[in-house]
Amino acid sequence: MSPSIDTSSPAIARFDPESLSQRFAAMAPSDIIRWAVDTFGDGLLMTSSFGAESMCLIHLLTRAKPNVRIVLVNTGYLFPQTLIFMEEMRRRYGLNVMEYHSQHDPLVYLTVHGETDPRMRRDVDACCRDNKNEVFDRAMRELAPAAWVRGVRADQSAIRSRMKVVQWNTRVNAWAISPLLNWDHRRIFDYMKHHNLPFHPLWPQGYVSIGCNPETCTSPVAADSDPRGGRWGGMDKKECGIHLDQGAGI
Repeated sequence: MSPSIDTSSPAIARFDPESLSQRFAAMAPSDIIRWAVDTFGDGLLMTSSFGAESMCLIHLLTRAKPNVRIVLVNTGYLFPQTLIFMEEMRRRYGLNVMEYHSQHDPLVYLTVHGETDPRMRRDVDACCRDNKNEVFDRAMRELAPAAWVRGVRADQSAIRSRMKVVQWNTRVNAWAISPLLNWDHRRIFDYMKHHNLPFHPLWPQGYVSIGCNPETCTSPVAADSDPRGGRWGGMDKKECGIHLDQGAGI
């Protein structure tokens, strides 16, 4: 269930997303992040999957606000390598990670929902709804951010290409800020190499977009393939729902 929305909130009218997005279009992500930190202060948080290139945005934001809250949605089906990577990054960079868990026991959930093979999902939307979106919504209700920094990029999908750098998200009753929206994979890669930032340990094996571990949800792709092609391969599904106002109703 999504958080209740206060449509009378003056925060909605506080900024003009269109003019802000135009203003930020040619600006570096670091400048966008500095604006967000100066504007929202401790009301700011970010979400991270600790995926393939996640340290790019984490590095950018923690340089401006070292103690920023970083929310990890633990569905119960993340790769073990993801959790190890998260713990290593937390210790190495002193990250303020807040881990929110699914309320379902992973094995019991599969049994109850008739998922007979843990390596696959027959109903991926239901699993995203119950084990990812519910966790995300609960985290946002409890933490009640004024603004949420996320790592979406316009080149990742048609849905994301229509997003703006700054936009009001009615689902979480907060501003959604996407500093990397206008960057592509090459610029992310160059930034990480320049700052000697670690990639996810599965990245060298062709996992360039990393979510949950069932083969239906995350798989490696060839070097010249669409980086998002490894997510829900062969399906029409393009989003888990976290970045959509309607959540898992995709």
